[in-house]
Amino acid sequence: MTNTDILENKISAVKKYLKILEHYQSYSKNELEHDLNLRGALERYLYLAIQSTIDLAEGVIGFKSLRKPSTLAENFLILKEDGFISEALQSQMIKMTGFRNIITHDYADIDFNIAHEVLKQGLNDIKMFLKKLETL
Repeated sequence: MTNTDILENKISAVKKYLKILEHYQSYSKNELEHDLNLRGALERYLYLAIQSTIDLAEGVIGFKSLRKPSTLAENFLILKEDGFISEALQSQMIKMTGFRNIITHDYADIDFNIAHEVLKQGLNDIKMFLKKLETL
């Protein structure tokens, strides 16, 4: 498998989770918040979409032989430093990485308003991230 194939697989994974999450956008905030099955699935797919995006960022860094990050969020700092993404997109992706960390480690304290905001607005940031990387 070539480095290009690896990146294509990572892009495919991000797109898969975005498509799944788009389905959840059709539910009302109230339905998502109070139906435990919907809420649990939403939180899991948000985690997978964000983690896949981080994995893609790591893949690009490796493919372009950029410096290695010491944290997950640093992946986006490096991509911004090297001109792959804007400062605004870097900031949004770092916020999503923080949200991913909350889902992973503080699952009992997830603020549903933030999860809903990521569903409604954050998916556009991930799509923008994909669009920026398609020019590699």
